[in-house]
Amino acid sequence: MKKALIVWGGWDGHDPKLVADIFAGILRQDGFEVEISNTLEAFDDAEKLLGLDLIVPVWTMGEIDQVRVDNVSAAVQNGTGLAGCHGGMCDSFRTNVDWQFMTGGQWVAHPGNDGVKYTVEIKGSTSPLVEGIEDFSLASEQYYLHVDPAVEVLATTRFPVAEGPHALNKAVDMPVIWTKRWGVGRVYYNSLGHQANIVEIPQVKELMRRGLLWAAEGKGNALRNVKDADNSGHVYTGMADSQ
Repeated sequence: MKKALIVWGGWDGHDPKLVADIFAGILRQDGFEVEISNTLEAFDDAEKLLGLDLIVPVWTMGEIDQVRVDNVSAAVQNGTGLAGCHGGMCDSFRTNVDWQFMTGGQWVAHPGNDGVKYTVEIKGSTSPLVEGIEDFSLASEQYYLHVDPAVEVLATTRFPVAEGPHALNKAVDMPVIWTKRWGVGRVYYNSLGHQANIVEIPQVKELMRRGLLWAAEGKGNALRNVKDADNSGHVYTGMADSQ
């Protein structure tokens, strides 16, 4: 039985407990043993994290001890999956660049705030993470992020829609869904999910289901293929600036 840890908290406006419960339901339906925690102390046991198949952060605008980031990072580098959505993963800890390096991006704005009507465009891809899902529209926060150029982009949204100081720049396609590797671990991010009702949109929920499972499946592959990792035998311990 695969093991997952969901850690929720931070800003209540993102419905962290409700979103955590949705993710737990998805994973349990697929046979996972799921632990849910509402404290960052869940990241204190480095050995326990190394034994997990998946870590799911649902934590917005918080502060975190560097040791806890290092523990999560080491687990992911060794094959534990990391997956999350919206501010619960890429606006978790604004002052910690190591977290941002690992997750692949950081929220910086949502022009027009909540209720902006925009389109999510699925990229032409053979990835099973988006196979069979058509472009769709929704009304929510449209996330503008600073994004790691190494990510594999699976869906985008076009800016500008709402007015703002960015609007006089040329139009840009901002990543909405991406994957990346951190060591031999799989990382999945979806910027949709402002509140629980957005996560429950059928396309969003299915995309998150696939992403959670994909990230967790990396543990077995990592153990089999660790010799192929560029950093095999080495664990990145972060930038001195964050410590």
